[in-house]
Amino acid sequence: MKGPSNRLIIKVDNLSYKYEKDNVLEHVSMEIPYGAFLGLVGPNGSGKSTLLKLLLGLLRPQQGEIELFGTDIRSFKAWDKIGFISQKANSFNSGFPATVFEVVSSGLTKKIGLFKFLRAEHRKKVMTALDSVDMASFAGRNIGELSGGQQQRVFIARALVSDPELLILDEPTVGVDAQHVSQFYELLYMLNRELNITLLMVTHDVGTITDKITHVACLNKFLHFHGDAEEYREMDDNQLSSIYGHGVQLISHNH
Repeated sequence: MKGPSNRLIIKVDNLSYKYEKDNVLEHVSMEIPYGAFLGLVGPNGSGKSTLLKLLLGLLRPQQGEIELFGTDIRSFKAWDKIGFISQKANSFNSGFPATVFEVVSSGLTKKIGLFKFLRAEHRKKVMTALDSVDMASFAGRNIGELSGGQQQRVFIARALVSDPELLILDEPTVGVDAQHVSQFYELLYMLNRELNITLLMVTHDVGTITDKITHVACLNKFLHFHGDAEEYREMDDNQLSSIYGHGVQLISHNH
């Protein structure tokens, strides 16, 4: 699953975007190589959600270029290479009558078609995906019966079942209770290090992620910092405050 280390999985060059007269992104350039785990941080309204929508093809670049897997996004077709995990707590109806197995199998829709029956090979892929996030024993349970952390593991399995090379996560710990957050980050660390999946995660949990990620990008309309995690940890409070527009401290959590 892992690509050559000298190849880029995402390349953004001089990207700008605005809604009506409001500039949201200005001249953003960044590169994400295969196998990276990048944490995208920044204050509310900094353009993080807009950048994700552009990377997922939901918005078209107004200025600048985006390449995915070496292909211009305007002609990119291999969307099954990309998995996406949204803010589950804000968008998921926990009363939805579906089992964990059914939720994960829905991730195969693009590959096998809508309303198609699962073959034995597909069922095996579903269980393999669940096993990779330690949720195989919950396959027959209703998704609404699970905790927030367990549900997020199921949604990761749903993304993994189509064998993505890139996983994009938008603040994935929203709705996950504090005691399970560290376990969730350990899971992401395993997906990155052991399964060689490239990860791009939007997060406000700045301190907690620094011992798991390989790279950090700080966005606030402009890209203020883009480098490896060690360089980010060495930034002082004044440098961070200049990015966020208010006082902020970087607290390192080693779990």
